[in-house]
Amino acid sequence: MAYEKIQLEVRDAIATITLNRPEAFNALDLQLAREFHHAVVTCSEDDSVRVVVITGSGRAFCAGGDVKDFCKHIDAIGAHVKLLTAEMHAAVSRLVRMPKPTISAVNGVAAGGGMALALAGDLVLAAESARFTMAYTQIGASPDGSSTFFLPRLIGLKRALELTYLNPVLSARDALAWGLVNRVFADDQFAQEVRAIATQLAQGPTVAYGHAKRLLYGSSSETLETQMELEAQAIAACGRTADFREGVFAFAEKRRPTFQGR
Repeated sequence: MAYEKIQLEVRDAIATITLNRPEAFNALDLQLAREFHHAVVTCSEDDSVRVVVITGSGRAFCAGGDVKDFCKHIDAIGAHVKLLTAEMHAAVSRLVRMPKPTISAVNGVAAGGGMALALAGDLVLAAESARFTMAYTQIGASPDGSSTFFLPRLIGLKRALELTYLNPVLSARDALAWGLVNRVFADDQFAQEVRAIATQLAQGPTVAYGHAKRLLYGSSSETLETQMELEAQAIAACGRTADFREGVFAFAEKRRPTFQGR
């Protein structure tokens, strides 16, 4: 697919997907959603990709759904939002299910569906100037994009309801304190710091990351005994990888391991 509203770059095993509608604060229209979904699937299937970074161009990460586009489709808005969410929800599901680490690099405003997309990253890194707000009820809408799944798990039901009902704008530091963000970096150091963390992950034990990711995301729906059995199966599978062999021998030999992602 030729992309017009996103950019996809793969370098040093790091795939960077950039939402690229800076004139609209990277708001989600149907074309952008389709291109984003396609790029996520492409990264998921590309064995050379060992970590995926999602960010935005210009001053915003993503302003959510394109409200001006909603106005154009208002007489068939139900069908329009179902088509839009079908693409975005499939993309989010693939991000969470792919056995590779994902990073949401929130470079600016993350509102509505943009905030939901940010929360779907395994790690959420924010620039100091980033801002987070749900914003859905400000236009008479309920949340989507996986936000009602992740928010209660991250910050609890009461705070999730507060963000949804009252629509406060959280600074990057607020979001860090609330548990929505992993780390905050100065704007002028943001790209460099994101790259450093992505590089660390790209050079790590990719298969082990994948098993850990699956275990952690699935843990809330399993019993203790079932979860421990899944852990036993996963660590045994890791034991059969080249990276595990390299890791244990490097530890025993007191040297730094060189992982190949297999």
